[in-house]
Amino acid sequence: MTDSQEYDVVVLGAGSGGYATALRAAQLGMKVALIEGDKLGGTCLHRGCIPTKALLHAAEVADEMRESKSIGILGTFEGVDMGALNKYKDGVVNQMHKGLTGLIASRKIEVINGYGRLVSQDTVEVNGQRVKGKNVVLATGSYSKTIGQTITNRVITSEQALKMDWVPNSVIVLGGGVIGCEFASVWNSLGANVTIIEGLPNLVPNEDKEVSKMLERQFRRRKITFKTNTMFDRVEEDDSGVHVFTQDGKQYDADVLLIAIGRGAATANLGFEEQGIKIDRGFVITNERLHTGVGNIYAVGDIVPGVQLAHRGYLQGEFVAEEIAGLNPKVINEDLIPKVTFSNPEIASVGLSQEKAEAKFGKENVETAMFNLAGNGKSQMLGAQGFVKIVREKDGPIVGFHAIGARMGEQVGEGMLMTAWEAMPEDFEGLVHAHPTQNEAVGEAILALAGKPMHN
Repeated sequence: MTDSQEYDVVVLGAGSGGYATALRAAQLGMKVALIEGDKLGGTCLHRGCIPTKALLHAAEVADEMRESKSIGILGTFEGVDMGALNKYKDGVVNQMHKGLTGLIASRKIEVINGYGRLVSQDTVEVNGQRVKGKNVVLATGSYSKTIGQTITNRVITSEQALKMDWVPNSVIVLGGGVIGCEFASVWNSLGANVTIIEGLPNLVPNEDKEVSKMLERQFRRRKITFKTNTMFDRVEEDDSGVHVFTQDGKQYDADVLLIAIGRGAATANLGFEEQGIKIDRGFVITNERLHTGVGNIYAVGDIVPGVQLAHRGYLQGEFVAEEIAGLNPKVINEDLIPKVTFSNPEIASVGLSQEKAEAKFGKENVETAMFNLAGNGKSQMLGAQGFVKIVREKDGPIVGFHAIGARMGEQVGEGMLMTAWEAMPEDFEGLVHAHPTQNEAVGEAILALAGKPMHN
């Protein structure tokens, strides 16, 4: 065992939350060690956000090729070269990884490659070396849940799906949340027959109900089959493919089963509980300042209960670095973290859904306004169907923003600002949204909420 080295901050895990902590801590003048057993960037960069969105862009191009004749552009969709598609996807990932590696090196952060384990309240052991920190930040990320199923060539999670070198003829997706709907969208665009099995009453059940219903209508139009209120029982596999049985006695057959039922916190066998850190269903329990209640140990990212999003990890990492530096940062409001599902159509939201607002304020104390993208010129050019919906407390501030339609993820920034700043519809008086843009739909919804709709 080598002698321990001491740092101001030791970060265990270099995914979104971990590397954000390290970058901000180094920026504030602290000596930082960043421990990672795999590659810098974690799940988001290598097995999540970036590669999946590259595939979704390819799927969008495939859809546009099929539809090009309708706008006078002659062309045909002849199929998918998965080798070339994977080369494109991996190229995007590699370029992002190269940039991140250079950024971390430029901040003089010491990267220690290896799988670390917490062995005391201020020490992580990695590769037989003890790394000591005045502060320790746990950022060990998450893994794909498998509900006890053995992963094979045909029963897979999103990680295996990203490595596939073939497009299946048929796919069953177990789980109608963000991951399931995104992969269902990709495979449908690339030519597969897709069936989603979801135990809850709606797809994307954490979204506003009107958004969920619109997604379901558009998935039906795309011939994506889905079975809600349907519970998985078992899967059998043979040379012909997979056979999925549900608890209502029905059988569904396909080439591949994608298990997309969420992600678990990667905290097992890392020494956390031995140091007195409270763990609940794998997640690290912290206070609102992300402190574990043990020593100077903090936690960020997917191991902290809440939405498992890379940008939430970034925000938490910055917060913890500033907390350690004594800057007393503002406590993070989890309701103000924007969410985007990059399916076709895209879904964007921030703040309270209509249902949650009514539960909080009372049904009679909530107002909503909606603008249909059918009235938006740029959306018509794109063939986008959907709407922008804004939720406010009656005679009070905006508390929620929801949108569905092609490229609506790009509009969530304004939604986040109006919600975070508790804007009143009247606050937008004298402001105008550029024409012709999809952003105008946001302005139209605000006008409607203020009682003076223009194109509604």
